[in-house]
Amino acid sequence: MKARDMNRDWIATARTLSEALPYLQRYTGAIVVIKLGGHAMGSDEAMETFARDVVLMRQVGVNPVIVHGGGPMINQMLEKLAIKSEFVNGKRVTDAATMEVVEMVLSGQVNKRIVAAINGQGGRAVGLSGKDAQLITCTPSHPDLGLVGEPTEIDPTILHTLFSAGMIPVIAPLGAGHEGETFNINGDTAAGAIAAALKADRLLLLTDIDGVRDAEGRVVTELSAEQIRQMTRDGIIAGGMIPKTETALAAIDGGVRAVVILDGRAPNATLLELFTEHGAGSLIRGNNTPRVPRSGQS
Repeated sequence: MKARDMNRDWIATARTLSEALPYLQRYTGAIVVIKLGGHAMGSDEAMETFARDVVLMRQVGVNPVIVHGGGPMINQMLEKLAIKSEFVNGKRVTDAATMEVVEMVLSGQVNKRIVAAINGQGGRAVGLSGKDAQLITCTPSHPDLGLVGEPTEIDPTILHTLFSAGMIPVIAPLGAGHEGETFNINGDTAAGAIAAALKADRLLLLTDIDGVRDAEGRVVTELSAEQIRQMTRDGIIAGGMIPKTETALAAIDGGVRAVVILDGRAPNATLLELFTEHGAGSLIRGNNTPRVPRSGQS
């Protein structure tokens, strides 16, 4: 036999696992929708870490749903194919030629990369787009933007079927119109609409910042919907954070228990949020929703 000293790292690891028990119990059977984008998709190492976290969630009884973006990859492909884009108020006009590239990149390149990463960690991921099984039906979001869609109907039947089979849905943000046309959907918007249709326990918006900051620049760990609205009126929430918080408020109005805006660059960010007392990022809840503590008793 080989003698082995119990070093501090091992003891800390065991303590962390023990302390996670109430959180693991809390989320057994829960649906958690994760919007993946930014740096979490940028490197193979980050993708591998994210995939491992997702597989662990499924292993302990959580039903994760991944909705991904892919803007930088779309830009690269459009440039490679010499397809020029027009913009209206900073938003890309999606014409038929651009839509072909968008669908190819999102449903092909990006979606399958995430599926392969999750399967490589021992999970059972299935790649979809919102066009599959009438998951997302859209109408045009604005006439000037072409084939950019706004979700109007969500049919989550296929997702519940996958949950029952122990599989992990990975969804590209595309939808179908009533005339059969394909629409490009903002990834956050798609994730929020799917989370609302599923009445998800959590919607996790992975970003490149560590949460909502107050007037002094400090990350606020928990906010109500009304606090978000007031901070927006006061100009504290501004710029790129506004669409994130608008997605959060729409999801909560649609029945999501709470939304968390967190830094996808941080290692194991989703596990820290779900399975530790302190969580990660900024948790947003409805005005009439009881406080949602980051504890196994919520």
